[in-house]
Amino acid sequence: MQLKKLLSNDAFAVMRISNVRLFLTYRFVMTTATLMQSVVVGWQVYNLTKNVLSLGMIGLTEVIPQVCIALFAGHFVDIWDRRNIIKYTTLLLLLGSSILMVFSIPSLHCYELFGIFPIFITIFITGLVRGILMPAHTAFLGQIVPRELLPNAATWGSTCWQVAAVTGPAIGGLIYGFCGIVPAYALVFVFFLLSIILIMSIKNPPKAVIPQSEGGIFVRIREGIAFVMNNQILLGAFALDMFAVLFGGAVAMLPVFAADVLKVGPEGLGILRASPAIGAIIMSVFLTFHPPMKKTGHYLLYCVAAFGICMIIFALSKNFYLSAFVLLLSGSFDNMSVVIRQSILQIFTPDEMRGRVAAVNSIFVGSSNELGSFESGVAAKIMGLVPSVIFGGAMTLIVVATAARKAPILRKLSLKKTFEQQLNKAQ
Repeated sequence: MQLKKLLSNDAFAVMRISNVRLFLTYRFVMTTATLMQSVVVGWQVYNLTKNVLSLGMIGLTEVIPQVCIALFAGHFVDIWDRRNIIKYTTLLLLLGSSILMVFSIPSLHCYELFGIFPIFITIFITGLVRGILMPAHTAFLGQIVPRELLPNAATWGSTCWQVAAVTGPAIGGLIYGFCGIVPAYALVFVFFLLSIILIMSIKNPPKAVIPQSEGGIFVRIREGIAFVMNNQILLGAFALDMFAVLFGGAVAMLPVFAADVLKVGPEGLGILRASPAIGAIIMSVFLTFHPPMKKTGHYLLYCVAAFGICMIIFALSKNFYLSAFVLLLSGSFDNMSVVIRQSILQIFTPDEMRGRVAAVNSIFVGSSNELGSFESGVAAKIMGLVPSVIFGGAMTLIVVATAARKAPILRKLSLKKTFEQQLNKAQ
């Protein structure tokens, strides 16, 4: 019966669960607010300092606490009430947005008194929150969704994030541009407040499996790391994602392509930046009705390889429309790999370890974004712009070939067969 439900291609199966609807709405509102705030903070810092280095420091100030706290957060996510962790951590985001709103009131002259220090305090808080919420969200979703619906939930979760990735920056930029910075931060505050109300509205979630703690916190953290390192499917999926982002991403170089290669100006840059997210949303809709349950490992490898090929074509393109289309395709392929990876994480991780395994994954993903931007900049400086992106795409293809050879279990993975085996064992 469970397998029949899984393979029925009921796109809205998981959305019929009240707690899941509330949680995904919470994630959409919270993510939208976070990305709105990110856009406004970037504009504000540059307007105040006129210093490009200050913009670079924003990413560094956020990623350091995120990476440092992630493993510890994963430990506590596995032993504490996950809904409370999410609720109280989101309160920190509310606090951060209130700091920014007060700081930006012109009559208080906060910049003259404190410089940009309060802004970077908020960015640091956001990094801490990101390090806690990434494993908490993953673990809590696995707690409230029936096991046979986890791939469906992963697809809906990715759709919510991608739509927020488009709407958040757009709303933030429009409100800032037309209404001013204080109303923009006020709207962010309202969104975070709404997200707290939504997470508190989740009633009586299923009780999480909380094991008796054996050993100290560092022993349990090592257990989580070892679990990933000894599982060929998890390690292969995480490594594929990390290296694809590290070598294959051209997003950091888009301003240079828009200005010097395609010569389309800031309007064209906006379209180029939006193209991967649009492709990801289209793919999310497709996967909602056609989940990759058969030959899952093949789909994962093909998608990451196709992403690398898209980056090579983008580097060689001199046509704006071709470049935008290729970026759209890259976003769709990347989204399928994300959905498959999230499904793998949920299905192959026992509930009592979901926090720690998700924390390891968050370090793979979180660090690779910032390191990928750094790698792109260094490679472009050494090799030149176009050769550096071609190099990144080629390295992505090499990583895929290596994973296909070194991780045959991942290559042969079929989520359909996995569920069949799990149901047979349960019987």
